[in-house]
Amino acid sequence: MRLHFMALSCLLMFLGFERQGQERPRQAPASATVEQTCAPLGVVRTRTTLYFGLSKPGGAVTESEWRAFLQTEVTPRFREGLTVWQANGQWRESNGKIGHERAKVLLLVHEQSAELRPAIAGIISAYKRSFAQESVLWETAPVCAAF
Repeated sequence: MRLHFMALSCLLMFLGFERQGQERPRQAPASATVEQTCAPLGVVRTRTTLYFGLSKPGGAVTESEWRAFLQTEVTPRFREGLTVWQANGQWRESNGKIGHERAKVLLLVHEQSAELRPAIAGIISAYKRSFAQESVLWETAPVCAAF
């Protein structure tokens, strides 16, 4: 699986390319900006998105395997709710060719707490172990949410 190439590409786009000798303008911390814009309609939450490649040695993760993983590994850690959708990813391989892979995208909107980082790490570890994956792309950001 080559999701680590997608992760690197996303990270580089997020960080931007700085030219030597030039400083980037200083910005307010993202959480402070989000807090100011949330009120009065919403509250600050954390959005975590995980990208699970579905290719594995000898085939692909089946829908029933995915549902079992979701039920045993994800739902117990995030009982408040989650969203999953099917996606198609692509990345440039080290040989210059474009690689493609089906994926499941898991979206979690949750409070920021010390207990949740290990929960997310546990989901990632379990998926890599269960389906012989090299990586799971993970991203997180502060957001405004209202339920």
